[in-house]
Amino acid sequence: MASLIPGPVPLPDSRFDLSTYWGRVKHCAEILDPTMLLNTSSDIEAAKRTVWDYRNGVTGKLTPDFWRSKKVLDSALHPDTGETVFLPFRMSSCVLSNLVVTAGMLTPGLGTMGTVFWQVANQSLNVAINISNANKLHPLTTKQIATNYTMAVTASCSVALGLNAIVPKLKGLKPNTKMVLGRLVPFAAVVSAGIANVFLMRSEELKKGISVYDKDGNDLGSSKKAAFYAVGETAASRVINATPVMAIPPLILVRLQKSRFLKGKSKLTETAVNIGLIFVTALVALPPALAVFPQREIVSPQKLEDKFHDLKDKNGNKIEQVEFNRGI
Repeated sequence: MASLIPGPVPLPDSRFDLSTYWGRVKHCAEILDPTMLLNTSSDIEAAKRTVWDYRNGVTGKLTPDFWRSKKVLDSALHPDTGETVFLPFRMSSCVLSNLVVTAGMLTPGLGTMGTVFWQVANQSLNVAINISNANKLHPLTTKQIATNYTMAVTASCSVALGLNAIVPKLKGLKPNTKMVLGRLVPFAAVVSAGIANVFLMRSEELKKGISVYDKDGNDLGSSKKAAFYAVGETAASRVINATPVMAIPPLILVRLQKSRFLKGKSKLTETAVNIGLIFVTALVALPPALAVFPQREIVSPQKLEDKFHDLKDKNGNKIEQVEFNRGI
């Protein structure tokens, strides 16, 4: 992120007010902007120079070029390491990267093999995004990643296959209700596995803690309590993020299949409509969902371990607020 560019001049977090929900919605919409994927390595380096010039007093104005440069860096760089995140796993690629697997999971009439395939594909993408964007203080070993990935895939497939077997056998429900519940099975599988995925893939953070910073970006040490907040909020955000994308399109598709718009149409047309619904829903609903929890969480030191309670800044004043990277 742009905040990792060194310099004595404080860097504004965003052109929007991140202390408010709607400010974060606008900020998230910028971070998710797919056009940011068109930036080359040269564009990123040029953006770094522009932000460096501002942070070091070469330029003192918040110009449109500065905000553009900051947007480029915030969408491409890891918030802890400053390294460029592999393109398919950047936040600006979120909608496009998830489009195919989400459409696959929400395809009506998937059999056992189809269900397993798309659940595995979805968890594989989730693991890749987690590894690429999670807090880097305590990286997982290859063995831990493999173990956690296997457990997440098992949880996802178990929920999906289990519910697919149970829903048709439910008594006292109308056929239409059973069909709707069946369409929501992928949502239940994604939510349950998503929560498990977060806690499994970030287990080392819970064990060892994550870095906590003062307002000037100085590392104050590791905190397990901050890690608990970060991982817990991220798990909750998975539920919030998945709800509109995994629930709204299948419900709309059920209605369209009964209308003249799709009734009697080819499977290809149905698939195209399904993908379109997912794409539009993701573009519209993801920013509000992602904005529920701020990326850089600010808390009182009193909520963390005792060692953070009486820290002072370089001017000798007691530190009243600290922050940490929540991860995604």
